Amino acid sequence: MGLRRESRELALQILYALDSNSASGLQQTLQTFREEQPEVNSRVRAFAEGLVQGVYGQRDLIDQAIKARSKNWSLTRMPRVDLNVMRLAAYELMFRSDIPKKVTINEAIEIVRRYGDKESPAFVNGILDEIEACPKTEITSEEQ
Repeated sequence: MGLRRESRELALQILYALDSNSASGLQQTLQTFREEQPEVNSRVRAFAEGLVQGVYGQRDLIDQAIKARSKNWSLTRMPRVDLNVMRLAAYELMFRSDIPKKVTINEAIEIVRRYGDKESPAFVNGILDEIEACPKTEITSEEQ
């Protein structure tokens, strides 16, 4: 498995943990993952934490984009794994011009295939394809 795939899977775990226990907050959740998984490669951790911080910082815009494209599905009804994979990918699609859109979508589908249910890949792909069609919103590293 490549470093970026490993990073995205770690980011998914962190986002899922934040969803499950939002009271602990972003910094505490990141610290817990650092302590519980000290063996994680520093480059994997850095990329994962950057993604998580980006999703966390842009979550309102990301959730709006997902909600606008998910017909008959509220965010609260979506499986947590699917939603967090889409949040990660939507962040990359909307805010990371250094990552090719096709790579982002393919990675999201592979990850949700591994962690979601049998309908997850088609559902996630459909929403991400619609988000992909939108132009990226450039943000500076200070805004992330």
